[in-house]
Amino acid sequence: MIENPVVAKQVSDLMMDMFTRLSESCEAVKGQCSTEEYAAYIKGTSKIAGGIVFGVMEPLYARHPALKPSNWDEENGTPWESD
Repeated sequence: MIENPVVAKQVSDLMMDMFTRLSESCEAVKGQCSTEEYAAYIKGTSKIAGGIVFGVMEPLYARHPALKPSNWDEENGTPWESD
C-alpha cells in the first residue's frame, strides 16, 4: 500500500471522512424513505463501504498501525450491519 507516512495519514483521513459521510447518507435515507428504498440504498452503499474498508483502510492500517483508530476493530453499529 502507501509507504509515505504523510500521504498515508492524508489518505486515512480522507477515507474516514468518506466512510462517515456514507454512513450519514444511510441514516438520512433510513429516516426519510420507505423500508424498500432504504434496503436498496444499503445494498448499493455496502459495496462502496466494503471497498473503502477492505480495499483501502485495512491494508493502509496494516502498513501504518499507528493510524488505525483505537476503536477500529470494535463493532460500532454501522448502517450496514443487520438490525
